[in-house]
Amino acid sequence: MPSIAAARASPMPTVNGDVSSPHKRRLRSNSASFDDPVCNTPLKSCSPLKSKSPRRSVDDSPSRNRSNVESGVSLSKLKNSPKKKLLGSFSDKPIWNPTDSEQLSAVKEVLHVSPLKSKSPRRSVGDSPNRIRSNVETGVSLLKLKNSPKKKLLDSILDKPIWNPTDSEQLSAVKEALHVSTAPAMIVCREDEQKRIVEFCKQCVEQEKAGSLYVCGCPGTGKSLSMENVKGCLAGWAKETGGQLPDILAINCTSLSNTSEIFNKVKICTILIRIDSYVSNVMLKVSFILQILDKSKPNKKVNGRSTALKQLQQLYSQKQQSADTKMMLVIADELDYLITKDRVVLHDLFMLTTLPFSKVILIGIANAIDLADRFLPKLQSLNCKPAVVSFRAYSMDQIIMILKQRLMALPYTVFQPQALELCARKVAAASGDMRKALGICRGAIEMLETELRESTCTSTMTSMVRVDHMAIALSRAYKSPIVDTIQSLPQHQQIVLCSVVKLFRKGKKDTTIGELNKFYIDICKSTLIPPVGIMELSCMCRVLGDQGILKLGQSRDDKLRRVTLQVDEADISFALQGIRFFRNCLQ
Repeated sequence: MPSIAAARASPMPTVNGDVSSPHKRRLRSNSASFDDPVCNTPLKSCSPLKSKSPRRSVDDSPSRNRSNVESGVSLSKLKNSPKKKLLGSFSDKPIWNPTDSEQLSAVKEVLHVSPLKSKSPRRSVGDSPNRIRSNVETGVSLLKLKNSPKKKLLDSILDKPIWNPTDSEQLSAVKEALHVSTAPAMIVCREDEQKRIVEFCKQCVEQEKAGSLYVCGCPGTGKSLSMENVKGCLAGWAKETGGQLPDILAINCTSLSNTSEIFNKVKICTILIRIDSYVSNVMLKVSFILQILDKSKPNKKVNGRSTALKQLQQLYSQKQQSADTKMMLVIADELDYLITKDRVVLHDLFMLTTLPFSKVILIGIANAIDLADRFLPKLQSLNCKPAVVSFRAYSMDQIIMILKQRLMALPYTVFQPQALELCARKVAAASGDMRKALGICRGAIEMLETELRESTCTSTMTSMVRVDHMAIALSRAYKSPIVDTIQSLPQHQQIVLCSVVKLFRKGKKDTTIGELNKFYIDICKSTLIPPVGIMELSCMCRVLGDQGILKLGQSRDDKLRRVTLQVDEADISFALQGIRFFRNCLQ
């Protein structure tokens, strides 16, 4: 038996004289099987392009075939893509000669883009339906901007030549156009309010029914001016329809010697209307009128009420013999001057419209918004509370429109557009008083006159009212010494003044310290500021009284002392509008 050592020492077996190993033997056996002619499996010839490695062939599957098909489609798309076509079109043409001037100019002309039609790639990528909609909205907003009052004002100003302020005729014409007493040809920004008043009067005349209307709003908001236009509208309506125009009695209550005198004026007008309907002879009418004027004495009173009121109540409580008696429209301006302690005059005046045979249409005009609620509670209980039409303060755009409408009649330009905008912005923020805006514009013209007298420059731009002129006029109108005093007051005293302004905006002329304390505490609580006590509030009111801002009455109890405002509310609003807290409180 051979030993292990001999086996290890024996040489390797050889095949055809070569040394053989197990690995080589396997390789030779495999090659022999391929060379065997008895093998039934023929060898497939493969093209080099279609050759496939054994590792990738193992993963072949239907999904794999589908992905290959899709890859083929994508390759076909790539061949037909615009980039491929563009590259092919370039390769089909000869290369240009840049030294040829004709070719160079032709290429530049093809590549030239108009600046108006150019569009950046960044904006083109973002184009979408939303983008188109936003562009449309932007176009609408630009259209509104073109039609805005400021744009129209600028266009109308630039279309006219600049005025000559040294010409006395032009100067007087401009000042007259901006005067408060000058009624414009057309009243703008108050069309809705006028329409409501006219419709109310038409309804009363058509139904031959008495009624009352209360017109309220801040000073300078066009209440009295609108009533003049209402009269013209009623006259035109009566002429068109053939109706009967009511007799109009306009009374300014500030011109009355006493509050009861208004009943005497209404009585005289009522009797004159009845004489006109009953008596046809002119001489008899004159004699009756003289007798009425001779006998009318408004100072007589019976049981605390005027004789004229008693006669009016009798006239409107009896059925009239003639059915053709006209209606009477009574317009009582500055109605708050008729407010008395017992409020009897106001109550009796509105009660005239509730009498069974009354033909009075009463329109009262005042600044207090809630006058009917506070001073006429009995009318509400009798279901004869007057209708209310409120005139809101003018906004900046409305003030610009009104100024433009007044300056439109002038054939030359007086103001820079920026100057008018500054005036409108400041007045709208302070009070919205159109009369104040007109006064400030006249003051700016005076600033220009002073500058021209002191300077020798005669350029066209110095002839216009500029922003600096308007700023000086605004500071003179609002920046009074009392404004500086209010701005230097401590915070709690400024809150007291803010409370007074809010309290008096409701139509009150005075109040008590106790009622003022309630408003003061409400404002302090709204801003988390600790309020002071009633005694300290009384001391602050005395300090404000010493400075001439408030006026205090006499009373044993401090809570019952009357408080009256001695300065203009617009001065307080202008002084405190720079502080956001007070600006929000006063709005």
